[in-house]
Amino acid sequence: MGFLNVRMNILLTHGYFLQDDPKEQAIMKPYPPLGILYLSAWLDRHGMENAVFDTTFSAPETLQAYLLEHRPHIVALYTNLMTKLNIIAIIRFIRTQKTLQHTLIVLGGPDVTHNAEDYLNTGADLIVIGEGEQTMLEIAQTVDGRRWTVDDRRWTVDGRRWAVDGGGAGKTSGPCLDRLMVFQSIDGLALKISDGSVHRTAPRQKLRELDDLPLPNRQKIDLQQYLDAWKKAHGHSAISVSTQRGCPYTCKWCSTAVYGQSYRRRSPVAVVDEIAWLQAHYNFDLIWFVDDVFTVSHKWLSAFRDELQRRQVNVRFECITRADRLDEAVIRILKSCGCFRVWIGAESGSQRIIDAMDRRVDVQQVRAMIRATRSAGIQAGTFIMLGYPGETEADIRETVEHLKTSNPDLFTITVAYPIKGTGLYEEVQSTAFSALPWTERTDRDLDFRRTYPRRYYDFAVRWTVNAVHWHKAKLNKRGFTRSGIKYFGKMWAARVGMWWNTK
Repeated sequence: MGFLNVRMNILLTHGYFLQDDPKEQAIMKPYPPLGILYLSAWLDRHGMENAVFDTTFSAPETLQAYLLEHRPHIVALYTNLMTKLNIIAIIRFIRTQKTLQHTLIVLGGPDVTHNAEDYLNTGADLIVIGEGEQTMLEIAQTVDGRRWTVDDRRWTVDGRRWAVDGGGAGKTSGPCLDRLMVFQSIDGLALKISDGSVHRTAPRQKLRELDDLPLPNRQKIDLQQYLDAWKKAHGHSAISVSTQRGCPYTCKWCSTAVYGQSYRRRSPVAVVDEIAWLQAHYNFDLIWFVDDVFTVSHKWLSAFRDELQRRQVNVRFECITRADRLDEAVIRILKSCGCFRVWIGAESGSQRIIDAMDRRVDVQQVRAMIRATRSAGIQAGTFIMLGYPGETEADIRETVEHLKTSNPDLFTITVAYPIKGTGLYEEVQSTAFSALPWTERTDRDLDFRRTYPRRYYDFAVRWTVNAVHWHKAKLNKRGFTRSGIKYFGKMWAARVGMWWNTK
């Protein structure tokens, strides 16, 4: 069959298809895949040519056609619980194509760390655990210039020969397992070795200086598609920026599979450099800072404000934070920086449930900071989670009262689900279940023993939403308008559903 490669090519992609996501189509707030754009820029800096196939506005068939046409030697796939099923489909497609049978499949992202063996069993070759830049570079450097050849039933790698079947390797539908031995010295990997077991190399050390990272390679995607989609749906466009990696907090439901419980931050100068570059190259209205806790460091925030003002860079942005990392002085700094909306995590209005989550925040402080943010002229959003282990209807009522009292401009509600590797998963795994096999489900499909049947919480979400909207309608003297009466009717219909599902 000849040489697979002497010089290789690398494809980075992510498997998220907007066309298959009706919820996101309704919201229409897509953002580019910053993770693989950082990888691309890091590879470019070190002389490793690569391509990015952004699937967001594409289709699976288009990606398949691209793979068949370009036959990349390495396909690196960013994987999370939203894209898991698509990633498995992409792996299976590659493994069934004769012209792609020697492609090296590399997976990274938050869903792979605690599911490495399962992904390897689906046909992936290498699993990147933790931050991917340096690990991906070392994989590329290991492959670069090597001769991967195959004749009949034996692999040849730099003159060394291993059996495709027999000789202890066993049959494989992808690259021979022994071929992967050359990667065992790279930190931050999981791979199968010749006896079929999963081997994990030493943990990858985290990047200490995030300013060493090049800007994400936005030039390799059509960013204008994102800006146009926003503009059409909302009348304004938005772009995403990352200033930090890791989160020092211990919320039991939250995954820290990639960056861990660390706090590393780019300098304010570097962040403003990126903003200025973006403003020079793209026409956008808003920035979404993707950081878990934007105001975790008040010193950093003050320096960021000073740098914006020194360079006369004006920007409007929204961000996420915690109530215990806010006070009135911090809120004033946020406003002077250009913050128009801040999302303040709460998850519940019940202190008992907040403590069970290990949120380490006081619900009264959450309410006070939501009100203080709104008083300062910044929109306040908050997150709510129902169905946490041990939550009762009394706790849900406290959450409804919490939303009425704090009166955020926006709130979102999810029903708790256990992500593998989190404290919540560890708590409920003995009762966790799904009717679907691993390859056909995500962690969102996992249920566990709750206070009430799972169906109860669907109605509880509806009750919470409509009870709060009904309350706001009454405050605004619109309680008996058509919209107010609609909220009232839906609220009581949901209450009936809750009652029926506790019988």
